[in-house]
Amino acid sequence: MNENKRKERNGMSDITATPPSAAGTAVPYSRSVAKAMLEQLRLWGVRRVYGVTGDAIFGLMDALADQDQIAFIAVKHESAAALMASAEAKLTGGLGVCVAQTGPGLANLIVGLGDAYLDNAPVLAITGQSPLAKIGTPAKQFIDQQVLMQAVAGYSRLVADPDAAMAGLTEAMHRARANLTVSHLSVPADLFGLSTAVPAKQPPAPPVAQPDTEALDQAAGMMRAARRPMMLAGCGLRHERDSLLKLAEAWGCGLALAYGATGIVPDDHPLLLNGLGEGGNPHLDELFRQADAVLVLESDWWPEGSVPQGARVIRTASHPALLGLSRPAETAIVGDGSMVLKQLIERMNGHPANPSWPEAIRRCKRAWQARREREAGSRESPLHPAGIVQAVGRALDEDAVIALDEGDSTLWFLRCFRARKQRVLLSNRFRTMGFGLPAAIAAKLCRPEQQVVCLTGDGGLGMVMAELLTAARYELAIGVIAFRNDSLQMERDKTAGQGLRPKGTELTNPDFVRVAEACGWAARRVASLRQLEEALEHYLGGSRPFLLEADTARVPFPEFQS
Repeated sequence: MNENKRKERNGMSDITATPPSAAGTAVPYSRSVAKAMLEQLRLWGVRRVYGVTGDAIFGLMDALADQDQIAFIAVKHESAAALMASAEAKLTGGLGVCVAQTGPGLANLIVGLGDAYLDNAPVLAITGQSPLAKIGTPAKQFIDQQVLMQAVAGYSRLVADPDAAMAGLTEAMHRARANLTVSHLSVPADLFGLSTAVPAKQPPAPPVAQPDTEALDQAAGMMRAARRPMMLAGCGLRHERDSLLKLAEAWGCGLALAYGATGIVPDDHPLLLNGLGEGGNPHLDELFRQADAVLVLESDWWPEGSVPQGARVIRTASHPALLGLSRPAETAIVGDGSMVLKQLIERMNGHPANPSWPEAIRRCKRAWQARREREAGSRESPLHPAGIVQAVGRALDEDAVIALDEGDSTLWFLRCFRARKQRVLLSNRFRTMGFGLPAAIAAKLCRPEQQVVCLTGDGGLGMVMAELLTAARYELAIGVIAFRNDSLQMERDKTAGQGLRPKGTELTNPDFVRVAEACGWAARRVASLRQLEEALEHYLGGSRPFLLEADTARVPFPEFQS
């Protein structure tokens, strides 16, 4: 193909591709819709797109192949692509992007988009649609995409004009970032190759939310009046550790973590009482029921049984969408987390703490530490799940990223892991199995210099085993620790607890070591704590992905025992 034909195919010509004007303002030039969309994505900081190719997005794939600023990460299944986009958004705070074919491609995205939607992760999904002349007909793979997306997206539109495609993309990206939600754009297959002169737009500067002074004063007054204060902190305060601890120490409160917030405060801090709810400190429920004031920071997680009946509740969030509607609050503060903490610390200076309450906090922490030691003390084979978690914790760097799957292994992790500064990724509210491995892949792409490991059960790993090939393809040195007990253990425990027969909880598993090796991974089976520790020491820090298949005892999770 000669140069003129190549430019014509890509929607460009020597006449329309004019240079910037003398005033320094770019003159609009014509190029394909696909190329224009990639320009827009680059301006907004997108560096990679996850997906599976298909004929409805061939035009977009061709444009991706013609540049090197946005990487296309080819995965094995669209659900993994959406889970990777969700994990990237959670890890970085930026926009995660996934693409898919029309029909079944879009349908397969739903699992990952549901995870992003319920966890307020800004994700953009771009899907091909039937050609313009086929929309609304019985054409192959045509489906009303906007109807399908209603449950898992805050914004979904079909564009039918090349210029409207740019306006639709800008709106979708803005909605995803501003509302912390999933946005979706349907683009007819033939629209990608049409020309547009609409310029790409720079993203608007994110607003810095100033907390309301009156609400801060009211909150501080409630905090000063409290005799039995508690604090519940969510993941959004990960970068505010020092201020968070300073406020907790000034107030003299017990500090609990919302689901998945492991690592925002070191485990050995005297005020930290671990997580609340499933996988958390079972002694915390009683302490919360005694509380007369609770400060809930950047979280709407508050499980049944832990809610104090007479406590005054203060809630803070950096975005109104994060306040949630699950529990009412007497005072709510919306504002930048750093500013909120700073203002509350200033208002709490010189506050005399109730001398009897810290002793109750210490008793709770001692009881919890002793219980964890008892649970993890067994070194038998098969391995106790608590022992696996603690061995992994001892081996990891303090800045490691840990991707958790959903299931019994996650509960044991939340219960037993002794965090320093590690970052945890998990499916918080959607709770989807299969999250761990795709999340680890995305994390390693975003943070190539850091250790990244996935902790998963054999059930979750079985759902996404094909993505072992994705990690090998991109030479991602991640680690997977698979808890193998040939059972959906959480479901088994819960059914037994209800007096029901555990139908469907037994698993037929492959030899995960041989599967991983066939995919280009290093792999080893470990049946004792010593073997596990030796394998972690050998493989962590290496240049290849590795999988450890851990023979795991069928130990009922303590909270599910009848």
